[in-house]
Amino acid sequence: MIRLLTRAALACALALAVAAPARAQTFPTDNPVLRHIWSLGEDSSQAESLLQTLSDSIGPRLTGTPPQASGEAWLLARYAQWGIPARKEQYGTWKGWRRGATHIDLIAPRVRTLDGTMMAWSPGTKGNVDGDVMLLPQGSTAEEFAKLLPSVKGKFVMISQPEPTCRPDSSWIHWGGPAMYDSLVARRSADSTSWAARLTNTGASAKELPVKLEQAGALGVLSARWSRGWGVDKIFNARTLAVPQLLLGCEDYSLVARLVSHGQHPRIRVNAQADMLGDVPVFNVVAEMKGSEKPNEYVMLSAHFDSWDGSSGSTDNGTGTAVMMEAMRILKRAYPNPKRTILIGDWSGEEEGLVGSKAFAADHPEIISGLQALFNQDNGTGRIAHISMQGFTGAGAFFAKWMAVLPSELTKGVEMDNPGFPSGGGSDNASFVCYGAPSFGLGSDPWDYGIYTWHTNRDTYDKVAFDNVRANAVLVASLAYLASEDSARVGRERRVVMPAGREWPACTPPPRKFDDWTR
Repeated sequence: MIRLLTRAALACALALAVAAPARAQTFPTDNPVLRHIWSLGEDSSQAESLLQTLSDSIGPRLTGTPPQASGEAWLLARYAQWGIPARKEQYGTWKGWRRGATHIDLIAPRVRTLDGTMMAWSPGTKGNVDGDVMLLPQGSTAEEFAKLLPSVKGKFVMISQPEPTCRPDSSWIHWGGPAMYDSLVARRSADSTSWAARLTNTGASAKELPVKLEQAGALGVLSARWSRGWGVDKIFNARTLAVPQLLLGCEDYSLVARLVSHGQHPRIRVNAQADMLGDVPVFNVVAEMKGSEKPNEYVMLSAHFDSWDGSSGSTDNGTGTAVMMEAMRILKRAYPNPKRTILIGDWSGEEEGLVGSKAFAADHPEIISGLQALFNQDNGTGRIAHISMQGFTGAGAFFAKWMAVLPSELTKGVEMDNPGFPSGGGSDNASFVCYGAPSFGLGSDPWDYGIYTWHTNRDTYDKVAFDNVRANAVLVASLAYLASEDSARVGRERRVVMPAGREWPACTPPPRKFDDWTR
């Protein structure tokens, strides 16, 4: 009775709190909590402020780096400001690395500052290093390559295929027409075949080749990975151990390669500043609103906080982080005494293979067994448009019930894949799905995510659509509230019929230190 009276009093208070009309006009329910969630998320959102700090002030949050540590401190401070208890949980150690400035200049046959940077965890230089540039030696066999290998001493070596054009395919199709585009495709295919043979004939894997070159005396390794869009390149990690591995933008990489190919003797100057910090502890940040009736059952908000280094990490996964933080802030205001415990996991190490969330799931069997639902977001800036039931046959009925009481502004056009298939990777919900715990990825409209922002040098604040971010936070907060209040547990029954050769994914232990990571 006391519980009922308390909840009734809360409902009355909330009804008064939202006297000002919210923007949505299509609520199918008068539920005061849902209306308050909408009002807080749409009319007084903090999502833009959160993401601005995350993108512009903290910046890229590579696992094991000082910016990630600064970001963790910011997370704890922000949760404390909202009155939400939060903690750091160490799950291992990683290679510590601090990026400094990178300058890459063409100094012959002409002077030009090149578009490029160090790759993650790359060693730096001690001041300026000048050197000639060469393409990866081309041997017809591994033995022949070994004979050519001494030629790299004292030079910067290019190991990526130069692109014939850095103009996107869509531009060639539109302006050049089918015949010209087909010719480009044929040339690119021939170049790819030739370069693949060149790499194969080194006798070394992609991981081994940069180390082999530096051991032979190379001054550094030059890489490129064009993302097929204007001025955009994929950014991943270095393989070198002693000399810098540098990423050049598509056209500047091709420029240097053309100079080499035409015998015009390019020479570059590199000043790459980096500090190796040894093994450093790595953490997840977890915040919690304790359940008032069922504290040992859990609704979890999930997003990885880390990013690749070289850009701001705004859409991978600053937007997901901001959505979940904003949802948690809203819930603290609109639903301060949840029925079930509500958690938020800000994971690190996702870009290295879901390391942080895997460790959390392995370390917390009590949360796995008590999990009512986990909602994860990790793909860009678009509105939530697709939710898979992840192979849980009973989950669809719960989502149908929950979505039915939400405004159409949030639910219109959202595709439900029921029962769907379990995720074996991709993002952090997979770390929980493998245990058979109901965990759902909230898929977004792409907004050219795969080309322009996913793991690129252009994943920046300006790419974010904040109308979508605000709406996504409201949807997540609403789903979390409804999952917490539901009188029933989301079932764990799994689909029986799977495609040939496909099984429920097995849980794998996470690497707990950098040297155990298979890069």
